[in-house]
Order: sequence, then structure tokens, then C-alpha cells
Amino acid sequence: QVQLVESGGGLVQPGGSLRLSCAASGNIWTINTMGWYRQVPGAQRELVADITGRGRTNYADSVKGRFFISRDNAKNTVYLQMNSLKPEDTGVFYCKLEQQSSPWNPTSYYWGQGTQVTVAS
Repeated sequence: QVQLVESGGGLVQPGGSLRLSCAASGNIWTINTMGWYRQVPGAQRELVADITGRGRTNYADSVKGRFFISRDNAKNTVYLQMNSLKPEDTGVFYCKLEQQSSPWNPTSYYWGQGTQVTVAS
């Protein structure tokens, strides 16, 4: 099976920075995308950023220019560098892995346990 372990959340003042990490272990296939989603109470999880195995990135409009996603394929780890944080960035950040064993097989999805990010004075 697959396990995702997140770290790096916490409390930070507006304008500050945090770096989240998510390490995947288990049966990891090469065709995969890793990403970060944010959830606040009463709302659905929303995409913050994701990155394919080849390094193609995708960002929510609200974080473009402030957040940067990267990955280390050798370590099956994805990072989210969050700069110029705003109170509205507050939420639980979840790591997601989606992967296929081959292009014609169905996609499998896995989630981490979530890490709290709070941006407040």
C-alpha cells in the first residue's frame, strides 16, 4: 500500500513563510502526480498546487507567485514553499498522490493525514 506523511505546518504571522513536505512510501509507480490541497471548515478541499513526475506544475490563482511546488523523485517527496502568507491561506493542507501502473490502467488516489497551517498575528 501507499502511505503519505506530511510535515511542516504551524502558526505563522502574515507575510511569513512555511515549507510543507510530504513523503510517499510503499508501492509508488512512475506515472504519478503529487499535490497539495487546502480545506477549511464547511468547505470542500481545493487544489493549491500539483506537480507531475516530469515536473509540470499547476497552481491555484490565489497562490500564483507566492507558493512554489517541487519534488524529489528519488525520495518520492513533494514540497510546498509558501511565501507572503495571508490569513486566508489558513486551513488544513493535505498531500495527495495519484498514480497509474500504466497509461491504460485506472488511476489510484491516496491522501495524507493533513497538516494545519494558521496565518495570524
